[in-house]
Amino acid sequence: MKAEIGTRKSHQRTSIGEVAPLKTPFVLFVDPSSACNFACTFCPTGDHPLIKSIGRFQGTLQMTDFEKIVNDASDFESSFKVLRLYKDGEPLVNKRLSQMIRLAKSSGCFEKIDTTTNGALLTREKSQELIDSGIDLINISVDGLDAEQFNHFAKAKVHFENFVANIKYLYEIRGNCRLVIKTTNEIIGSDRRQEFFDTFGDICDKIYIENTSPCWPNFDVEERMNIEIKEGLYGNEIIEQTACPYIFYSISINSDMKVSACFVDWARSLIVGDLRKNSLKEVWNSTEMNSHRFAHLSGRRKENSTCGSCQQISHCGPDSIESQLLQIRKKYEDDGLFKLSETDLEDAGYSSQAKNLPLIS
Repeated sequence: MKAEIGTRKSHQRTSIGEVAPLKTPFVLFVDPSSACNFACTFCPTGDHPLIKSIGRFQGTLQMTDFEKIVNDASDFESSFKVLRLYKDGEPLVNKRLSQMIRLAKSSGCFEKIDTTTNGALLTREKSQELIDSGIDLINISVDGLDAEQFNHFAKAKVHFENFVANIKYLYEIRGNCRLVIKTTNEIIGSDRRQEFFDTFGDICDKIYIENTSPCWPNFDVEERMNIEIKEGLYGNEIIEQTACPYIFYSISINSDMKVSACFVDWARSLIVGDLRKNSLKEVWNSTEMNSHRFAHLSGRRKENSTCGSCQQISHCGPDSIESQLLQIRKKYEDDGLFKLSETDLEDAGYSSQAKNLPLIS
């Protein structure tokens, strides 16, 4: 097998406590499409009645809007470490994805650009467009090892032999782009692990099998898949966290230009701005964004119904800032970024219960 067995998590991490508050986010998530060609049982986007019930926009990001995002990115003092062109839907649903990558690449605002796709919409033409655009990394999530499994888990008809052939072609023309393929234990089962490695191990640069994770707030993956989750995404220990590290180094733009504080905000309950009204830099430094940061650093994460029910930080092994909470809070205070009122926290979804935690006046 040619591919390296590993995970998508980088081991070269920067201590948030040493660099906060960041003037430029490390990671910018942009969702090319909030719609998806799959209806996976383990993903909120796959539950069409649920998405309709909350009134979430289902569609693609317009090219003119993406141009505004790139222009906003140029306002920051330094480049972003990575632009992640995925969030809730399937990026390849957006027919202008390669054009967006090319524009972002030429801007010089992003050190790296990647995407995550289910791969079912890949064709030779689309693959060539992606590689020609200059993308640095493509992650492909494999949701079955045959047509029957795809139909069961993704509620989609996939010609498996063509699916594999299209990935093989992408690998052959990838150039400097890295190709990563992953699946989950719950999809392929213990009896088909070797088959997964045999099928994809020679047509990607990195390959791995992870566990299903209950990362979506207020969405019960265990119930929907009839499973019991006992360990983290990468087989790591499940550890409860006081504060989310993501809100200190990343921010997410939905396909309707509304900005979410976090990339797992599938229900749009953590909206902190609108790029049709604000600049990205304004949102990054806004009262709305800093209210979330202050609440988490003050031990109040659980007061927010979305942040409080999120298990991304306990199951997926992100950067832990548990030992740095006071250090980070003081640095934000010293920079005058925590001049907040209790009303600001209430507007961000936090209750007024923690009166023993003083606000900065």
